[in-house]
Amino acid sequence: MSIITAKIVPAPQRMDAADQHFGIRYPLTVEPMIYQFATQLAQAYSGGYWHFYLLSNGGFYMAPKQDESFAVLADNGYEGSMSTEALGITACLYAYSNLSFGEGSFGETCADHYHWLYEFAMAHPEAAEIRAAID
Repeated sequence: MSIITAKIVPAPQRMDAADQHFGIRYPLTVEPMIYQFATQLAQAYSGGYWHFYLLSNGGFYMAPKQDESFAVLADNGYEGSMSTEALGITACLYAYSNLSFGEGSFGETCADHYHWLYEFAMAHPEAAEIRAAID
């Protein structure tokens, strides 16, 4: 099994990267849902700039640029602290899972992105926290 790596998307290529993965659904559906889940999970999260990442296995995720950690409370009872990267991964996993139940190829695309990101997340230093928040 090879190690999955994440590469930050340079600012001028951000919208192209999002479009390649989700098309017009990115700004209309995917991005707002990720922000919504971040807000639900971390009460102290109040918006800001997010980095975009491409995964070597084909995946995509975003995470807030801030350096602070967030207190996270998930609907499943998980309560703990996460870095902004782990919060972004978790919010993306929630959004991709939710959107994967949609009709047609977009639902399949979101299911693929969920699995690609989950595979990356399980090797992340905060894998235990991410898994606890999504299970």
